Amino acid sequence: MTVVSSVKETMQNFALNQALKYIEGNPEENIPKLMSLVDKLTPPDWYRGQRDAIRRAINEKNNWYQLILRVYELDPGVRRAFFQNFLFNASLKGSATQNEVKAKENCNVPWAILLDPTSACNMHCTGCWAAEYGNRLNLSLEAMDSIIRQGKELGTYMYIYTGGEPLVRKEDLIRLCEMHPDCEFLAFTNGTLIDESFCRDMLRVKNFVPAISLEGFEKANDSRRGEGDYAKVSHAMALLREHRLPFGISTCYTSKNYADVTSEAFFDYLLGSGALFVWFFHYMPVGNDAAVELLPTPQQRAEVYRRIREFRSTKAIFSMDFQNDAEYVGGCIAGGRNYLHINAKGDVEPCVFIHYSNCNIHDTSLLDALKSPLFQAYHDNQPFNENMLRPCPMLENPEALRAMVKKTGAVSTDYQSPESVDHLCDKTTPYAENWQGTADSLWKSCGKCAACGKKE
Repeated sequence: MTVVSSVKETMQNFALNQALKYIEGNPEENIPKLMSLVDKLTPPDWYRGQRDAIRRAINEKNNWYQLILRVYELDPGVRRAFFQNFLFNASLKGSATQNEVKAKENCNVPWAILLDPTSACNMHCTGCWAAEYGNRLNLSLEAMDSIIRQGKELGTYMYIYTGGEPLVRKEDLIRLCEMHPDCEFLAFTNGTLIDESFCRDMLRVKNFVPAISLEGFEKANDSRRGEGDYAKVSHAMALLREHRLPFGISTCYTSKNYADVTSEAFFDYLLGSGALFVWFFHYMPVGNDAAVELLPTPQQRAEVYRRIREFRSTKAIFSMDFQNDAEYVGGCIAGGRNYLHINAKGDVEPCVFIHYSNCNIHDTSLLDALKSPLFQAYHDNQPFNENMLRPCPMLENPEALRAMVKKTGAVSTDYQSPESVDHLCDKTTPYAENWQGTADSLWKSCGKCAACGKKE
């Protein structure tokens, strides 16, 4: 680290800590004064857009301001760890290091790394791609520790667990939180293994956040995830709220449940249950036996697009639609551009939904994996479409994925039932063709934010 970088990091850290201390005593009174303090402690050109957005929320006391106040209902130690690890380490210090490595190595460097601690799961949900891996694969504690250590060298401080069911390995996950207190960890989990003991562990380590899978209200959820799952998730959310722990919801929307999960009643239920965020994922027909009928129609997806935007501007919960919100991040974020995925056997994949790879983390370094042929193909071809409502090389631009996999010689990482790229892309080609007209119309007519350079 250069002297200039060291001084800049010290100033940023000081500014953040001073701001947090200032707010802590009386959040409702001091939050409105926050930006004046930040402006005094930081150079005027640092994160101007983000600071202006926070300032607007505070001045208007809108739903985003109410969300900030909800964060101050959390356990103080957990809240401080979140601010330090997520806002400073991952988003400020980490991003600066990532940009340096990108420029030097001419490759993508991820803001977050997704890991599968295990392929095992205590459930078998309809349409879940994770089941395609089989249930006997595991990343060792030592392997995950090595990945995280290598990631931090590249500036990556955000680690997200998928699976399988990550909490099958809950003891190792808590151990990793202890080993890396400067990182923030999130787990996509079915929530059924969250109990009193695990809540106490979360309070102790302070840097672990669950994102619980929920596919709507009881009937819609249990039809896909199994009878009784809704009640178990409700119990897990109640435990987390009781312990003042942060958590969110992960929702896959399909042709069957899209109306349920994007209703105002569903948003209000999540708010009332204590969730701070909800991440929406479009159903992906991955795997030889994927249920293609679960793909939303263009009309259904357009309705999801409209509803999530409506409630994002009125509800005190952070919502993100990973297929329809690409305008905010400039298109596809996979291939290490913002994240990558390492499965339970160690295969380094460009995306949690793209099960093809040129390398395995047991045989190569993380940096070399980012410079492997498939990852470089992502780096060289992103964005895959100028229409940010058509970001994905599999779902909306299948010819792109087909070409990249064949050109780079990447192989299927599904060891139970390998799926050829032709088989996968043949399923998504009709979807892409059907969606294109609606996507182009929406993209032309919608108000754009500053992230894509068009009028708001």
